[in-house]
Amino acid sequence: MVGIEGKVIAITGASSGIGEATARLLATEGARLVIGARRTDRLEKLAEEISSRGGSVRFLGVDVTRRADVEQFAALALSEFGRLDVFVNNAGIMPLSPLAALKVDEWDSMIDVNVKGVLYGIAAALPIMQEQGSGHIVNISSIAAHIVWPMSAVYCGTKFAVRAISDGLRQETDRLRVTVVSPGTTTSELANTITDPAGRDAVAPFRAITISAEAIARAIAYAVSQPDDVDVSEIIVRPTASPF
Repeated sequence: MVGIEGKVIAITGASSGIGEATARLLATEGARLVIGARRTDRLEKLAEEISSRGGSVRFLGVDVTRRADVEQFAALALSEFGRLDVFVNNAGIMPLSPLAALKVDEWDSMIDVNVKGVLYGIAAALPIMQEQGSGHIVNISSIAAHIVWPMSAVYCGTKFAVRAISDGLRQETDRLRVTVVSPGTTTSELANTITDPAGRDAVAPFRAITISAEAIARAIAYAVSQPDDVDVSEIIVRPTASPF
């Protein structure tokens, strides 16, 4: 895609799912990548694969709930490649449960990863991009930012927040691009974080119809590939057969 080659793109949550698929796709389009996640063994394997195909990539262990980690991650892009063109806030978790189950620790974790992690990514990337005079923040939200279901109140709340934060940032700048991508049910490891039996049962019908992580990667690539004066502000990507 014209508009991707040579761009320096940082991706959190790149060890699996949407982040991994996005890294692979953007690498084939000539982007220079910095990939981060907690599972560095997977990052190393992915980086080796991309490098073996002629791609340019660096990786770093990143816990998005730690602001210092995210700052170091953005700084790595700057030190290795001299700039940071796109920051993809992709890391997320989804431990669904009824509110009455009082899984407060899981609520805290969702807020820390899904909301504060995105804010930390913005805080790390924004000064670099403002100094450059250009840049693109891509935040991965969810169809759960548009509708609420039982068992998903807190998760939906975090994704509504990502959508609101994204549009607020977009309105505050006329030099940076901001895109929020809202996937429908996508093949990923998100459901693996569900510990509550009722939550697992509730998500089963959704997981029966999914699209690939590569479909979301293509949506991200589309937004990134646009000319600098074009901001694809929001994209919803869902399975054709999905009723949600």
